[in-house]
Amino acid sequence: MDWLDWVLLLSRVVLVFAGLLVSVLLLIWWERKLVADMQTRIGPNRAGPFGLLVTLADGVKLFFKEGITPTNADRPVYLIAPIISLVPAFLAFAVVPFGAGITLFGREVPFQLQDLSIGILWVLAMGSLAVYGVVLAGWSSGSKYPLLGSIRSSAQMISYEVGMGLALVAVLMYSGTLSMAEIVDRQDGVWNVIPQLPAFVLYAVSALAETNRAPFDLPEAETELVAGYHTEYSGIKFAMFFLSEYLHLITVSAIAVTLFLGGWRGPVFDVVPWLWPPLWFLLKVLGMLFVYIWIRATLPRFRYDRLMNFGWKLLIPAGLLWVLATGALVVLSDVYGRARLFRWTAIAVAVALVLSLLRPVAFPGRDAGRAAAREEAP
Repeated sequence: MDWLDWVLLLSRVVLVFAGLLVSVLLLIWWERKLVADMQTRIGPNRAGPFGLLVTLADGVKLFFKEGITPTNADRPVYLIAPIISLVPAFLAFAVVPFGAGITLFGREVPFQLQDLSIGILWVLAMGSLAVYGVVLAGWSSGSKYPLLGSIRSSAQMISYEVGMGLALVAVLMYSGTLSMAEIVDRQDGVWNVIPQLPAFVLYAVSALAETNRAPFDLPEAETELVAGYHTEYSGIKFAMFFLSEYLHLITVSAIAVTLFLGGWRGPVFDVVPWLWPPLWFLLKVLGMLFVYIWIRATLPRFRYDRLMNFGWKLLIPAGLLWVLATGALVVLSDVYGRARLFRWTAIAVAVALVLSLLRPVAFPGRDAGRAAAREEAP
């Protein structure tokens, strides 16, 4: 690599870093406006046009606010925990391709910081590192409420990481590669969300729990634990935790788009052809973020025991079964051909749906008896 390659790489790093920061500011505003509309409220409308600068105003306020360190805190760990929580969200985005690339100064510049051959493993590693920031923040604060919040969060994140890992294993088995760019290339015809729909659902649910978003926001349950693991944080240190949560939300949405929704693929027109792939990628990510915000405004918080039961007794067994089914799908498609296998699968699913619709007509007495038994039960 010569000096020009280094300059182009540094420019991509700065653009991605700045883009993620601006995206967080806009995402927080968008979430406030969407939730306000869903709750028949006005939402932010004071700072800037349409209230766009309200998040910037909050950030400036937190930046200049006095930072308070508890007396019983382990000071070095207390100060470094927000950084440990923030950095993995940036690093996980490094392997996400968000465009087809462009030619500058005779060099091919990819719209991706680094195409690692182990891209999915890199994503899992960064997700695991994010747990350390939460655990260290709660432990180093010297207070029982942050400690309880960090214990809850570590148990929840580790539990749902297994379900997320199984969903990603199914995708890499189906795609035959660990590289994120190659996974996007292999979705040229059919997006992975169609043959890997169960894996997509598993990943989307696990991602909600990984980012501590509602209805899985038990580590920050203010009705039980004040504010969770960052109770004793204020000022810019609290802002870093807030920033890391929304960065993780953007990152998991971008990974979902890359693995399941075709990545940056979409119609490309003759007008500025290099701009259309990043635009399609952005629109897909916005769609995922809208669904996550919609879920937050709709579903109530889980009870903690039900949250853990849902992860260990439903998601993980379902993930294991789908990994086995994906293995059979890959092997049978090599033997009989993928088109024929998909046709047989579609016929089997259609027959199952028809039978499920005809069941109440064929056995009307059985369902009526069960309904009567439920009504008579105390």
